[in-house]
Amino acid sequence: MAKVTRTSGRGTKKRATDTKKKSTFSGDSYKEYQAAKKKAAGNRSVTTGRGTGRRKLSSIPDPKPRASTKGKARVTGRGTAKRKSKG
Repeated sequence: MAKVTRTSGRGTKKRATDTKKKSTFSGDSYKEYQAAKKKAAGNRSVTTGRGTGRRKLSSIPDPKPRASTKGKARVTGRGTAKRKSKG
């Protein structure tokens, strides 16, 4: 496909990428990646709350599927109008 220049780091970095490459930080592939990283972490713990608490990485809940927005109101037009969501 076409090459696209993407900027990052507050506009200080540029890189050329291909448009047919899918994002690796969304969808089912990322959820599988998260599960593998959680399993690899095992019983490690991280500090929380300015170092006052600890939490095991194995106790973090799995990500939930996104709730459906079908039939709910969606705001459009700078907040001046709304319509029912189709999907």
